[in-house]
Amino acid sequence: MKACIYGAGAIGGWLGVKLANAGCELSVVARGATLEALRAHGLRLQQGAETLAAKVCASAAPADLGVQDLVVVAVKAPAMAEVAKAIRPLLGPDTIVLTAMNGVPWWFFQGFGGSYAGTRLKAVDPDGSIAEAVPAKHIVGCVVHASCALREPGFVQHHFGNKLIIGESSGEQTARVKALAALLEKAGFETVLSEQIQKDTWYKLWGNMTVNPVSAMTGATTDLILNDDLVRGFISAVMLEAREIGARVGIPIAQQPEDRHQVTRKLGAFKTSMLQDVEAGKPVEIDALVTVVREMGQMTGVATPFTDALLGLSRLHARVHGLY
Repeated sequence: MKACIYGAGAIGGWLGVKLANAGCELSVVARGATLEALRAHGLRLQQGAETLAAKVCASAAPADLGVQDLVVVAVKAPAMAEVAKAIRPLLGPDTIVLTAMNGVPWWFFQGFGGSYAGTRLKAVDPDGSIAEAVPAKHIVGCVVHASCALREPGFVQHHFGNKLIIGESSGEQTARVKALAALLEKAGFETVLSEQIQKDTWYKLWGNMTVNPVSAMTGATTDLILNDDLVRGFISAVMLEAREIGARVGIPIAQQPEDRHQVTRKLGAFKTSMLQDVEAGKPVEIDALVTVVREMGQMTGVATPFTDALLGLSRLHARVHGLY
C-alpha cells in the first residue's frame, strides 16, 4: 500500500513509522527543517527503550509523490486550508483520507446529523474550499488516544496511549474501512471500528475543548486546572452546554462533567497540546475546538454563555500573542 503522511509532527510521525514498519511504501509531505531531517535520517520514533526508523520519500510538493492509497492528514486545524490547496495530486478515485486531527472536522455532518446532515460548519471550513478539495467520499475519520511529542524534526517520542478509533462518516462498515482497520492492527495500533465516528469525535472534544484553551491562557497543567474549584466549575458549565448541543444532533453523552474530569485527572500533571503550541509560538486550534461549538449552539438553539466566555477570552489571548 502507498501511504502518505501529510503533517509529520508528533502524531503524524508516530503513525508514519508504524505504517512503514507494517510494509507500507511511505511518503511524507514536509518542508523546512522537517524535510531536511527526513531526507537525512528518515522518520524516527522512540517508543520505550526501542528506536524505530523508516525510510521515506519526502517532498514539499505533493505532485512529486503521486497518487496514494492512503493519505493520513495529521495537521493542526489552522493548517487545513493550506493542505486543501495542495493535496489534490495525492488523491485518486479510491484514495482514503484518514483525518487524525483534534476538534470537530469539516466533514462532521456528512452522512450524519438527521435534519442537520450536510451542514457546512463555517468555523472550520468558512468558504467550503476544504470540502471541495477533499470530498466526503474519501474520508475515514480517526480519533487518536495517544500522547507523543517531537524530540526534534522528524524524530518522535511516544509517551503513552496506542488507541485509534476509525470510522466512515456515514457509519457504514465498508470493506475499505475494515481493510484499513486490519492494516492499523498489523502496524501495532489498538484499533476500534466505530459505528458512529462523530460520537467518538464529540466525546474527545467534550474533554479537551475546555482544558486546552484554559491551559493555553494560564500555562497550567491539567491537574492544576482541575484542582481549582472555580475553574473546574466554569469548565463543567461549558461542558453542559456542549452536552446539550450533542444531544440535539444525535450524539448524547450520558456522563456528567465530573465523570469526565476523573478521566482527565488520571493523566496527572499533563501539558495539553494547545499549551505546547503556545509555548512553541504555533497557531492554536481555537476554531475547531470552541468556535465550532458556539456555531453549533446557534444552529441547534442552545444558549452558550459559558462557551462564549471561553471563546472570547482564549481568542483574545491568542490574538495578543500572534497565534490566531
